[in-house]
Amino acid sequence: MTANRDTAQRDPAEVFVEHRADLVQYAARILGSRSSAEDVVQEAYLRFARQSEGGGAPGDGPSRDGMRGDRILEPVRYLYRIVRNLAYDWGRRPSMPLVDDLDDGLLARAASTTPSPEENLRWRQDLGRVERALDGLPERTRLAFEMHRLGGLPLKEIAARLDISVTRTHQLIKTALTVCAEQLADDPGEDGR
Repeated sequence: MTANRDTAQRDPAEVFVEHRADLVQYAARILGSRSSAEDVVQEAYLRFARQSEGGGAPGDGPSRDGMRGDRILEPVRYLYRIVRNLAYDWGRRPSMPLVDDLDDGLLARAASTTPSPEENLRWRQDLGRVERALDGLPERTRLAFEMHRLGGLPLKEIAARLDISVTRTHQLIKTALTVCAEQLADDPGEDGR
């Protein structure tokens, strides 16, 4: 009983660190997942630390869970009890499948929102071709295209700024789009190196 009383007087963090690996193994046996066990043990420590900050009147001896009233007399027993209860609760929760439980094929098929380095290179090359196509256009055609496609301005406003008709503005933008499309279609290997 002396060893338990000595343990009861130690810092809760020290007790937890000393028994953490065993607690994780214990929770993993209950849950069947080491990553879930890690989560349970972390939550157990938070609860243990909160309870350890409290205190209470000393009793005659520990109860079945290592406590007497609000006071933790057997911290290791109490930690295991918290881990066990949390693990059983965790196991009853409806949850998303854990990463440990997913097969590698499913992860490989998952769509990525991040473009690959090859896609980035291809997009930069395409952008370079479009820039060259726009640089080769007459200034008014390029301006009409940039104001509409890049600036989001309506045809009527572009026509007023360039002092041309709306029909002519539409024709200039269509010409610029056609030149860009032809550049992309005809020049796939120039920057490919």
